[in-house]
Amino acid sequence: MPAAVILVHGLRTSATMWRQQVDTLEARGIRTRAIDLPGHGRRMEERFDLDAALGAIGDAVAAETIATGERPYLVGFSLGGYMSIEWTARNPGRVCGLLAASCGTVPNRMIIDGWRLLAKGIHTLPDRGRALNDFALGIFVAPSGARDVLAGGVALEVMDDALQVIRALSPLASLAAIDEPVLFVNGRFDHVGLHAARFLAGTRRGRLVTVPGATHMVSVTHPAEFTQALLEGYTEATGAPVRPRLSDDAPDW
Repeated sequence: MPAAVILVHGLRTSATMWRQQVDTLEARGIRTRAIDLPGHGRRMEERFDLDAALGAIGDAVAAETIATGERPYLVGFSLGGYMSIEWTARNPGRVCGLLAASCGTVPNRMIIDGWRLLAKGIHTLPDRGRALNDFALGIFVAPSGARDVLAGGVALEVMDDALQVIRALSPLASLAAIDEPVLFVNGRFDHVGLHAARFLAGTRRGRLVTVPGATHMVSVTHPAEFTQALLEGYTEATGAPVRPRLSDDAPDW
């Protein structure tokens, strides 16, 4: 059985943001698992912390390794990208490769505390920022993609905890410890791609794909380009070609 793909979502979103990728991968016979991190989606009532987030990834990796007999391919977006980099560095040899999307900024105190201050200001709004979140999605994301992002709920209470966890990470040091191939996928206009070149230079077996015209949420704003990059990264990591779609009725984003 081919290696599975594990998908780890971004901050405030959930596993449903990956619906387009799940449909495409499963149409090609690739077993796919999109997980919810603590504080998000089906785990909205939980508190976000590093150990629980890494535990969620570890549980998925263990389950998919048993299911397929192969090391899975790990894909993380934004918060999920930072978590996936950290997990892979701490668990050498347990995945066949890593795709880290939209997480190309070194989380120094000045940057993260600026984001925390902005998030706290938004949090003072009567709806805790939900309307602003949905308005931004409506501007940058097509209706079908926005529906996928919102389907699992919006984790409005998790911002400060997650940003503090990210601030304590050292992704460049973690990337330097990873032997598996690492594919970075960023939108051209991603505000979390400030240090993309440093991330690439600090990786032993790295490659960078920059999607023209895309912003931060590259997987939902440009699903075809993102999924093509994912499939190429999967093939590179597993050494196995990806089969064509199993059904002409399946979507090819």
